[in-house]
Amino acid sequence: MSDVPADAGLARRSSVPLTYLKWGLLALLQLALISVPLVDRLDVQMSGAVVPLELVPVDPRDLLRGDYVIINLAIGRLPRTMEGAESLKAGQTVFVTLEQEGEGAARPVSVSPDRPQSGELAIAGRVRSSTAETVWIDYGIDAFFLPEGEGREIERLDTSRVLLEVAIAGDGRSLPLNLLVDGKVFKSDGSF
Repeated sequence: MSDVPADAGLARRSSVPLTYLKWGLLALLQLALISVPLVDRLDVQMSGAVVPLELVPVDPRDLLRGDYVIINLAIGRLPRTMEGAESLKAGQTVFVTLEQEGEGAARPVSVSPDRPQSGELAIAGRVRSSTAETVWIDYGIDAFFLPEGEGREIERLDTSRVLLEVAIAGDGRSLPLNLLVDGKVFKSDGSF
């Protein structure tokens, strides 16, 4: 007879499902952490208002991701005389209220540290810097990736022909959807 108790085999077999359960829970936790930014992006994309914005593209390269257009939004530079801009300081979170007339680009009409309550369209940003005349705001939209070789095509265009279509959620979060040339979709970044 063996000196190993009969319960030892049973204990070993019952710990195997517990080990799989621990590894399964760890894998689920990792998937949940990975999906948080994707869910946030999907929320903005599905619930956000779509607005075209003026930009000034520049064409750099990224060895790993191909071409991309640096997004310099025209609404990133606001005059200090704009309603609400007189007291803004660097690092402050702000909401820029936008107004769109017709098919053209939306234009900023006011800026505030608080989200407008009246249902107006407002994009969230952070004051990057300011002078006596100008406030520069960063909206977190800084690049639009394109397939290799297509960045130069955008670089050669007159910037007045290029707009960036952006989805803006009710809380001010935003993400780029489409790069428009002459009002038509040139490239889309709406899906992930």
